[in-house]
Amino acid sequence: MLKNFCYIATEDPGRHSKKSRNLNRTIITIFVLIFTILFINCSDPDNNESSSDIEGFDDIQSYILDEMKWSSTPSISIAVAKNGKIIWEESFGWANREKKIKATPHTIYSLASISKPMTATAIMVLVERGLIDLNEPINFYLRESNVTIYEGSSTDATVSRLLHHTAGLPTIWNFYFDEGQLNRPPISESIKNYGILTSPPGTVYEYSNLGYGIAEHIIERVSDKSFTKFMKTEVFEPLGLSRTFVASDKSQYDSIAVRYLENKNGSPFYETMSRGGGGICASVHDLVRFGMFHLKDHLSDQEVIISDSTIEYMQTCVDPMVPDSPYKLGWDVKEMENYRVVSHGGGMPGVSSVLILVPSVNMAIAVLSNGTYIDLYKIGSRIMRQILPGKKPEDMSVNQNENQSDTYDQFPSEKFTGSWHGYIRAGDDSIPINLYIDDSGDVKLDLVEEGRECIPVEPFQYKYGRLNGSFDFNIPTIDASVARHKVYMSLHLNNNRLSGYAAAISYRVEVFFLPYYINLRKDMDIN
Repeated sequence: MLKNFCYIATEDPGRHSKKSRNLNRTIITIFVLIFTILFINCSDPDNNESSSDIEGFDDIQSYILDEMKWSSTPSISIAVAKNGKIIWEESFGWANREKKIKATPHTIYSLASISKPMTATAIMVLVERGLIDLNEPINFYLRESNVTIYEGSSTDATVSRLLHHTAGLPTIWNFYFDEGQLNRPPISESIKNYGILTSPPGTVYEYSNLGYGIAEHIIERVSDKSFTKFMKTEVFEPLGLSRTFVASDKSQYDSIAVRYLENKNGSPFYETMSRGGGGICASVHDLVRFGMFHLKDHLSDQEVIISDSTIEYMQTCVDPMVPDSPYKLGWDVKEMENYRVVSHGGGMPGVSSVLILVPSVNMAIAVLSNGTYIDLYKIGSRIMRQILPGKKPEDMSVNQNENQSDTYDQFPSEKFTGSWHGYIRAGDDSIPINLYIDDSGDVKLDLVEEGRECIPVEPFQYKYGRLNGSFDFNIPTIDASVARHKVYMSLHLNNNRLSGYAAAISYRVEVFFLPYYINLRKDMDIN
């Protein structure tokens, strides 16, 4: 249209009257102004944006607004791509309620655990360069920051298993709030304190944020760059993710959507223990472009930082010793309504996020929010219903946990019944304990040094071969002592031993979950 219009407007002026020439100049001026306004609105990331190349999102928009209302969610930003093109971007609500700043597709949010596939991508960049071997033990790269081996062999705790969450590390999280009692320590210190193998590598899937903190540290060791710099120069910039960064400084907090807590107040600045597991921030526009790269869309402004075969490997590789685990290399992979879905979700105080890829139809859905109590997978599912060929809204379940059972296994009393004696290893100290389990599965705990008996906060449950429950007492470490907490135990039977971890869980929601090794025997020989 521009070419044809310019051709007509610049014909031989001798063929037109003065009035006609003036009219042409006026038309050109109007056209230029309109074009300029459109260009600015499309390119300025700080403008509110709402765009859709396909119709039929009205019902989803209404659904999102209803969900936001009942959950008091401040804002939601959505981006959808199909066949290498972004077909819908829209934001709802406030990035900052107090300052009346509306959310846009270019608003930057905390990604929480969607940081993990980005960190895994960085690991694979170094794998392709021959600097990391996925089958090498993680301690080979950590040197003086080695993980402590309480169960299994260090040679089996490989980089691959680290990314699979099958290396034997326990569940963990810790958030360091501004003006709190503790500042975020270097990741090497967190590895020293909590990098413990409480299960033999290759025996169980256990989601561990610190595992991706270890991956973060390996990247730094191998590349001789900080994690922040490596991610910027080797991942974000080559992929054209201009509004994506690792949050490592309080000053960056002003550039992201305010993280609103369950009390509707904005959270003070905080950092997570593992930047590789939860410290990256991005706009929904950038996030869907990251998803498009992992769909092998080959966008013209994106470099090939890893090959298509490596992308495929990340989405299909399994730990052969834990073949039923849905977690591949940085991705959660499952079947939804006969579609293979590659995804990752995230959640932290004041943060919810999800990225869903459907490779068979070349579709990516990114949804980000600066609130906590809203199920973004449900929103992603509603979008899938709208777009997937041959699907009607009523054809597709929105429950991402539809294949998971909330029922617990029957308690195998003959294996666990008895008196167990041992300790919780908390840093350099050991806390002696006795655990008593009767035929019905009732559990009691003796704190030997305190001479105090504890009963469970809630009944112990048995599932997936583990005995799980919690008691109300304190772990006397510096990290755990900053807030009142209970102690959650996750125990598995290994011959005549019960072992696993005892984690300090703060009663303040989601401040920390800090695991310590626990080892119990039916006799006094616990050495």
